[in-house]
Amino acid sequence: MGKNTIRTITAVGGLFCLLWLSGLAWAVSEYYAGKPDKVPAANTATQKVENTKGLTIVALGDSLTRGTGDETGKGYVGDLTDEIKKKTKKQVQLTNLGINGQTSNQLRKQVQQTEVARQIKKADIVLVTIGGNDLFRGGQGLTDYSSANVAKIEKQYLANLKYILEQIRKNNQTANVFFIGLYNPFIELEQGKEMSKVVRHWNYDSAEISAEFPKIVFVPTFDLFELKVNDYLYSDKFHPNSKGYRLIAERVASLLTW
Repeated sequence: MGKNTIRTITAVGGLFCLLWLSGLAWAVSEYYAGKPDKVPAANTATQKVENTKGLTIVALGDSLTRGTGDETGKGYVGDLTDEIKKKTKKQVQLTNLGINGQTSNQLRKQVQQTEVARQIKKADIVLVTIGGNDLFRGGQGLTDYSSANVAKIEKQYLANLKYILEQIRKNNQTANVFFIGLYNPFIELEQGKEMSKVVRHWNYDSAEISAEFPKIVFVPTFDLFELKVNDYLYSDKFHPNSKGYRLIAERVASLLTW
């Protein structure tokens, strides 16, 4: 084999390696930086008609609503839907509008969309997860959790949350709305205890906002992960695994009246 051939093979191999590393870096940065996906389309054509024979569920929020990290692909929304079908023996129509990486600013804009408002109007149950990307910011929240910046971020988050819940109630005055609280995935790290204080504070303020509206229930999850957090986390050590999502689904199900 000639020197030119060896150089060519080496150059090509290096190029492929560079492309692979670039792709990996892009994927990881997008996953953790909170860059949102596009708004998902409706799951089926049946979502365009009223579900007169069963229950209609609309799920809004971030990657927890999408079920990121669940090996089964269901997430808490899927687990809860299965539980409702089992308990009520009714048909359940689900529209999952969750977006990976979504912040409260982005959800605020999403609920203003005409199609999203239409989906909310016909819902019997509305599920919401939001706030984790505002607080943790792809891990940055661990380094400045005690700064004044966190207070500023929370102030904007609470304003967004109030607006989101107002829009839900404006479009649907009768649906049961379940707002899922935050847990601390970093509780076993060095800064874990301090971060837990921040999470509990955000949860308290979020619960107070939720209580201002009729039939909007704040669902605590902090305690579910507090003692054995790593048993219920996906390999990214941030999102729940299938067991973690199941715990959340069971908590929401316990609040439903059948």
